[in-house]
Amino acid sequence: MTGQKLLKIARFHELGLVVFIVIVSLAVQVRNPAFLTLNNLNNLFTNTAILGILSVGMMMVLLTGGIDLSIGAVVAFSGMATALTVKAYPGIPLVILVFEGALIGAAVGFVTGTLVARFSILPIIASLGMMNVMRGMTFMISGGAWVSAFQMPDNFKRMTTNSVLGINNLIAIAVVIFVVFFYFINHTRTGRRIYAVGSNREAADIIGLPSKQIITLVYVLMGFLAGLAGVLWVSKFASAQGDTATGYEMKVIASCVLGGIAVSGGRGKVMGLVLGVILFGILDNALPLIRVSPFWQQAIQGFVILAAIITNVLIKRNNDRVNLRQRAI
Repeated sequence: MTGQKLLKIARFHELGLVVFIVIVSLAVQVRNPAFLTLNNLNNLFTNTAILGILSVGMMMVLLTGGIDLSIGAVVAFSGMATALTVKAYPGIPLVILVFEGALIGAAVGFVTGTLVARFSILPIIASLGMMNVMRGMTFMISGGAWVSAFQMPDNFKRMTTNSVLGINNLIAIAVVIFVVFFYFINHTRTGRRIYAVGSNREAADIIGLPSKQIITLVYVLMGFLAGLAGVLWVSKFASAQGDTATGYEMKVIASCVLGGIAVSGGRGKVMGLVLGVILFGILDNALPLIRVSPFWQQAIQGFVILAAIITNVLIKRNNDRVNLRQRAI
């Protein structure tokens, strides 16, 4: 399929997401007028910021045809390590804490990426194993205990609750990451190579692209963002626990799928990812506002995710069908 046709499909998907978001928002607003208030919208985007940060990393992994199920465990481990550090050294500069968590995550991502790229272990197997390793290590370093709010200094807790020009710090950090990633994936050689490796790794190897290095890189970046998210998580909730972010990787993957990121690799746009994250955030925020049962909340989110997956499958089948026709001509 030509690049123009793929661009048209991407735009159609993004337009559909915008329309769906508007319809859902208006429907919820009718049921509960508090939904579109500035206070609630600020809460919505603040609560969705960490999801967005992690989704950026997951998009890069998915674009190469991989997957990372360890990110929830990395969030927990990096968050716990940071919490233990700030508990022992309350006066430590915040920038050191942020880099500590991010570098821990990057190191874990390097191990996972090496297993996938160098040893040809299936991404789902490598990341699943790493998930269990990191969960175990989180309980080991904490001794099974929590680090609670009164054990953390106020400046650490304010890191994610303060605002800049009326915008919560978490939202600002997420926006910066989206902008940087948008430039990276669309305007750098490495970004274009990520798409190429995900579209056809064998062809990428034939033309001399360093596919192993690229695959390792996306897992390192995913780990870096997961480590950063772990620090922000602990600061936001003022608590570090061994089971932090359990199952959160499913929300991240779901947000990517809603945004039109192909789980088979090679296709997806940053704008679609942003819209997918916003839609998932709206569902999380709006369903409790209109007093939907928690059980139905999960079911509704599941139906929306399934619809997105089916749409992706149909688009891929159509792409394959058109490619076959073109080759036959």
